[in-house]
This record gives sequence, structure tokens and C-alpha cells, in this order.
Amino acid sequence: MIRCGLDAGALPEALFVAAEGRGGREVERLVAEVSARGCRVFPLARGVAARVADTVTPHPLFAIFAMTDVSLDAVAGPSLAVACVDVRDPGNAGTVLRTCDAAGVDLVVCCGGTVDPFNPKTVRASAGSIFHVPIVVAPEVLPTLRWLHDAGLQVYGTDAHGSDYATTDLTVPSAFVLGNEAAGLPEALRGELDGMLGVPMVGRAESLNVGVTCAVLCFEALRQRRSEPRAL
Repeated sequence: MIRCGLDAGALPEALFVAAEGRGGREVERLVAEVSARGCRVFPLARGVAARVADTVTPHPLFAIFAMTDVSLDAVAGPSLAVACVDVRDPGNAGTVLRTCDAAGVDLVVCCGGTVDPFNPKTVRASAGSIFHVPIVVAPEVLPTLRWLHDAGLQVYGTDAHGSDYATTDLTVPSAFVLGNEAAGLPEALRGELDGMLGVPMVGRAESLNVGVTCAVLCFEALRQRRSEPRAL
């Protein structure tokens, strides 16, 4: 994660090195690199890392980075966007960020009670993608949907019983709105959407995980756009 941040041009405000991790080559390289770039480095006494970390087996390096979210006004002309509405699980939110990074999504908006994208579990689940994808934290849902419309995007909600995603033209600028893991999208939002998309299922599962749904839709959009005839 720290390497991903550095490669993306972000410099930590501080780096902490656990006594248990000193002497490893990768640790030494990272410490030398951030020190040369002006980052403060602090050693941790043995046992401190295990007490402050929220993982069973903590990594020997800890870093503090500035949050990377931007305002909607700072985003210009997105072609593909994802909005999370009341997505509560940090692992799901991190998976959405990682998926959006892989699929070339231009913007991820976290709104309507969605978990903090900078929650430690979300950050870890993003596998470094939190440094790569523009993220907007917008508490209000309706202004976000209207902004997406004003930006020229077709805005689609997601529902297990929605229209078959594969029959929808996703070569045009599009946004996918993902709802709560258990309740889905509020009924009141449907009037603000251009349609509801679903993933046809033949098994007995009631629905797909929100991160899986995001992956299916985003990579279908990518597939369609890569398949477009190119002008000669």
C-alpha cells in the first residue's frame, strides 16, 4: 500500500517502522526513499505494532497519508462513473474501488451513508487503488445524481430484477449507482435514474455481492467500448 501511494506521487506525512520489521530489504528501501523525499520516519519499540494495528498479523510499516478525495467540481467530463449509496461494508467499498481502478472508471462517489472510503479496512481492500481513482465524498444522494446527469451521463441503478445489462448501450457516458447490500436502492431514487440494470442469474442465489455487480457492469462497459469500430 505504501509503495502504491509513492508510485502515485503521494508522500506520507509520517512513516513508522516496527522493531520487528527492521532489517528487511524492502523495508530499508522504503525508509530510505521516503527519508530522501523529506518524510519523517519514527521507530516503534517492539510490541507496539501489535497493540496499535487492527489486523492479526500487522505489517512492520505504518504510514499516514493525506486523504485523496476531491470535489465534484474538480472532476471534468467523466465517461464512466460509479456512485455508492449506503454501501456499508468496508470490504465491499474497497473492492468497488479496486474494480473501478481496473476497469478505468473516471470517478467513484461515496454518498448516502456509504462507509468512509478512508476506513482502514476499505483502504486495505482497495489494494492501492484508493490512490488511483478520483473519489468524491458527497453526503447527499440527489444532488450527486443530478450532477451526473448534468455532466451528460446516463445514470443507471442496479437491481436483481432490472433490465439485462448486456442489452444496454454502455458505449455512451454512463454511471452505475450501487445500493445497500441488503436493502438495495431506495424506491424514492428511481425517478432520478434512467433505468435499472440487473445481472441475469440461473442459480438459486438471491443476488450478487455489490462488488461483483460493480465488476460485471464496469467490465461490460469496457468490453463494449473496446469493441467499438474505430474510425480510419
